[in-house]
Amino acid sequence: PKVLLMGKSGSGKTSMRSIIFANYIARDTRRLGATIDVEHSHVRFLGNLVLNLWDCGGQDTFMENYFTSQRDNIFRNVEVLIYVFDVESRELEKDMHYYQSCLEAILQNSPDAKIFCLVHKMDLVQEDQRDLIFKEREEDLKRLSRPLECVCFRTSIWDETLYKAWSSIVYQLIPNVQQLEMNLRNFAQIIEADEVLLFERATFLVISHYQCKEQRDVHRFEKISNIIKQFKLSCSKLAASFQSMEVRNSNFAAFIDIFTSNTYVMVVMSDPSIPSAATLINIRNARKHFEKLERVDGPKHSLLMR
Repeated sequence: PKVLLMGKSGSGKTSMRSIIFANYIARDTRRLGATIDVEHSHVRFLGNLVLNLWDCGGQDTFMENYFTSQRDNIFRNVEVLIYVFDVESRELEKDMHYYQSCLEAILQNSPDAKIFCLVHKMDLVQEDQRDLIFKEREEDLKRLSRPLECVCFRTSIWDETLYKAWSSIVYQLIPNVQQLEMNLRNFAQIIEADEVLLFERATFLVISHYQCKEQRDVHRFEKISNIIKQFKLSCSKLAASFQSMEVRNSNFAAFIDIFTSNTYVMVVMSDPSIPSAATLINIRNARKHFEKLERVDGPKHSLLMR
């Protein structure tokens, strides 16, 4: 299976890839130059899922080559297309033309591919205009994508929206995700947790969750990903490694701990009668079961992101 990461030059593809997979913080991406032709790197995700990341330069010359001389090579056997749009672009018509050329090639070579559109750099749009502009862009993209379907996300490297989009995309690529969710649900119910989240260890993207009690903040997953990833990076700068934390107040207790060799777990409890030690023992006891689940996941999967 293959994942294409495409979009016009300067749309922010390399910046988002560097933040999610290479531990950059947002301000450090300013020193990244334009991608010349194709940059690729191997990223291990969840231990046995290897992302062969191909970051395609979006300059006109390269884009034209993708649709002509390299067409079959690039667009054959694609599982996921991620197309990045700069919301501030002054060449919207050209951007849409390239996107449609991409879709035609996908339809011809990989009609079952999943398509994600990221409307990026939303931080540059006035806050009270963001909903309206994104809604308009989303409607345009969905209409242009027919007969294929696309899922749109608004993103920015300066807030948690980037984590929301990439968590949703990566979720599609995890081979045993239903089994993982069923086991997470059983674990949450046994320990009487309000909510349990599973994070991929390197990227801190949410890969699975189960909630027993309604929560108010719908953006909480990606906010936690963003906050803990920043904290982890701060720890590493001090030559310390982040292992676990407990946050407790009068309403709830939240525990974040290393879970399996490839994941962290977050457990949220609101029953004050359950002591911290009991929850930590339950997390420890569940580790072996989830490690076993990861091991029986099957053969190694290699994903190509171009």
